[in-house]
This record gives sequence, structure tokens and C-alpha cells, in this order.
Amino acid sequence: MRVTMKVNGQETTAEIEPRLLLVHYLRESAGLTGTHWGCDTSNCGACTVWLDGAPVKSCTTLAAMADGHEVRTVEGLADPVTGDLDPVQQGFMEEHGLQCGFCTPGMMMTARALLDRNPDPDEDTIREAISGNLCRCTGYENIVRAIRWAATHQTVDSQEVSA
Repeated sequence: MRVTMKVNGQETTAEIEPRLLLVHYLRESAGLTGTHWGCDTSNCGACTVWLDGAPVKSCTTLAAMADGHEVRTVEGLADPVTGDLDPVQQGFMEEHGLQCGFCTPGMMMTARALLDRNPDPDEDTIREAISGNLCRCTGYENIVRAIRWAATHQTVDSQEVSA
């Protein structure tokens, strides 16, 4: 079957098997390898991307389900014009929020979704938000600090300033 979706603002089209998972579409057809493939059971969260603005586990989402929709991956977090990192990406660097890096893309996508809903979450809220993303290296302390760093370093949207 033929699918067309907007991935990180760019329209992509490919002929796929109906059973192809979104994670494989992104990695193999779209060439975006930032999304990691971990468990195939939606337990680890390494494959988290956004589908129409909502976080989904791409290892249990069919690519066909994204046909006609918008997908955002970790590669789409940085500013497409300037290349400036998203505060979440910068926070992971500043606060050493990664070790092996395997969970990092999904953790960042989950964190960005949280901060878009709640720009100033407390530690408990952050921990609850990332509870669907497993990290086997860090113990989560630096990840939580990275997300708090991002929360305090976000720029204010120009529409919010004028309101």
C-alpha cells in the first residue's frame, strides 16, 4: 500500500506492506534513525514519537495508521531554520541526562510533550510523565534535572507575550 505522511514538516511517501510498523518506516523508509527500536511491546518507550502532536509508541503503531497525518521525531526537535537545539535537547546535554543514549530520543519526545502541556512541572509530575520510558543506565536523576533545566530555559512564545 502507499502511505503519505508529513514527518518533521516534510511530506514523505512510500510503498509499504500494511503490517509495517511506524518505527521501521521512520528508520528505513524515511532514513530517520534517531527513533530507536527497543522492545516491540511498547514497554520501553525508546521508540516514542508524536502522531498529530500526541506521543505514541512507534513500535506498536502501524505506519498505515500515520497515513495522512503528521509525525514528529527527535530529529524534528531542533529549530529547522537555525539548527538551535530544543531546550529539552540542551537540557540533556547540560545536566548529563543520558549515558548509553538508547532511551534518550523517546525520553526527549515525552519530555517535550510534557513541557508543551505543563511548562513548569514539579519533580513528581516529570517522573509520572516519563514513567512509560525505561532507562537502564541513569537512575533517572539526571533525566529529571535535564527536564527541569529545559523548563526553566524555554523561550516564551510571542503570542503569549502579547496576551
